[in-house]
Amino acid sequence: MVELHRGSVQASSEGLGRGSRFVVRLPALPPGTAPERPPNSGQTVEGPAATHRILVVDDNVDAAESSAALLRLDGHDVQVACDGPAALQTADDFRPDVVLLDIGLPGMDGYEVVQRLRTMPALADAVMIAVSGYGGEQHAERCRQAGFDCHLVKPANLEQLNALVESCLSRRTTANDAS
Repeated sequence: MVELHRGSVQASSEGLGRGSRFVVRLPALPPGTAPERPPNSGQTVEGPAATHRILVVDDNVDAAESSAALLRLDGHDVQVACDGPAALQTADDFRPDVVLLDIGLPGMDGYEVVQRLRTMPALADAVMIAVSGYGGEQHAERCRQAGFDCHLVKPANLEQLNALVESCLSRRTTANDAS
């Protein structure tokens, strides 16, 4: 992840029992400076890819915040929720275009959350993507039955995720235009 941001990581140790030292270097921009877009970051000849309102739901706070930070680098407006009830409330307030939803949430799992989100009129056209550690075909099928549009296995590749979001949203737009 550090290299994706044009940074570096160095590790060193003075020997067994002496601990380790890790140095992470990331480039900094002066305040008010817009970051450059890295190659293959969704930018086309016509200009940058569309940005979206994305809700990331994961009980692993570090994973959720890391995903959100990467999506923000691509210009998306991102909110994070770390459990089912918070996801429902945030979705109702934020009205995302895309929901990236972990399946293995405590209490209210991702299957139940997506079913409840699908009942919200404001989210009728939102794309629901399961991002889960569960990768078998039975999990992908259960995701489809619960109301997810797509199923990705963690860790999701950012380029793949961006392409999937664009593909799902364009299919929805095409379907809505046809109706």
